[in-house]
Amino acid sequence: MAGFRSQSPGLRALRPAAFGADPRGERMARIRRSPHFKDGVFQNPGGTARTRPSGSTRDLAKVFLDKDSRSRRTPKGTVPVHATTLADLSRPPATGLRLTWMGHSSVLAEIDGHRVLFDPVWGERCSPFPFAGPKRLHPVPLPLAALGPVDAVVISHDHYDHLDLPSIKALAGTDTLFAVPLGVGAHLERWGVSAGRLRELDWHEATRIGGLTLTATPARHFCGRGLRNTQHTLWASWVVAGEEHRIYHSGDTGYFEGFKDIGAGHGPFDATMIQVGAYSEFWPDIHMTPEEGVRSHLDLQGGDPAGVLLPIHWGTFNLAPHAWAEPGEWMKDVAEEAGQAAVFPRPGEPFEPAGELPVEAWWRAVSGPIAQPWRRPRGAGAAAEMSSGDLDLAGER
Repeated sequence: MAGFRSQSPGLRALRPAAFGADPRGERMARIRRSPHFKDGVFQNPGGTARTRPSGSTRDLAKVFLDKDSRSRRTPKGTVPVHATTLADLSRPPATGLRLTWMGHSSVLAEIDGHRVLFDPVWGERCSPFPFAGPKRLHPVPLPLAALGPVDAVVISHDHYDHLDLPSIKALAGTDTLFAVPLGVGAHLERWGVSAGRLRELDWHEATRIGGLTLTATPARHFCGRGLRNTQHTLWASWVVAGEEHRIYHSGDTGYFEGFKDIGAGHGPFDATMIQVGAYSEFWPDIHMTPEEGVRSHLDLQGGDPAGVLLPIHWGTFNLAPHAWAEPGEWMKDVAEEAGQAAVFPRPGEPFEPAGELPVEAWWRAVSGPIAQPWRRPRGAGAAAEMSSGDLDLAGER
């Protein structure tokens, strides 16, 4: 069966710690028994997804190296990070649910008296090396230790911008539990997390942590950290349900019909955290555009606008050819057109989905012009009411 070759002990000893560890023993046996594992690799829902960029290497390099494109992929000034403090997070949410976007896909969810931290990435680079790889475009809003106790850490998959060695090592020194997709536990055990603190799940499996039920649900993506990608660790989206509230974190995923099934089985949700950044025509199967992100949220909610959509996976790292603020700007347009409430907190800004929502387009102060293919048609009167900043951002129609 393809993909089961094991490295020699000597090679494993030379392997950088950030590469993690390959599943072995009973963990590998469990992977082989998964209904989602076939022909030596984990399979995506609906069949194979293209995990490598389409088109020629030359075309991809041309886009990434283009001078104008490069200048648009970073902010023009200092990203306004909200000065969250431990005191802010020590007060229980008045409505029972509070979310704090820490940047990229990292979100602290305070839900029905419990605290869940999704995809914590506090490292300076999403890379196995401290001297190379995508670097943060804004500082972390507050130190990891300043979050206070966390009941559960949830990991969506093992890519470097979601599973961060420095963050996991810091959290390994606490008593938090870790909910991870099948196979990902091998990385965490190598980094000092004991097996007894791991809840390692296949799709559609659930675990109880305190008063919460955490369920691993399908996503359309891939995995891998080392020099060779064996596809032996699963990727997942997550549903977290408490006594009063339900939330959903997409992890990384392309759009697929399975969102409707997840919503029918676990929704509706008070809030969804949906990946809408790092998309490209070169890899359409594994990341969503803002338009697809809104569509996925509506699928999760049974087809109608409901709950609150928090766009994630944007603003913190330069991972794709699109402009830095494009995901936020386009999401704002497409959500408004759909009549769906979408929130745009500054990194580190707590909000309650049932309270006052942060909707200001804060990125406009530090962003260059952005083309707006989803800009809703505006009449002459509406156009006259647009601010000069809006007109500058409208770009090409």
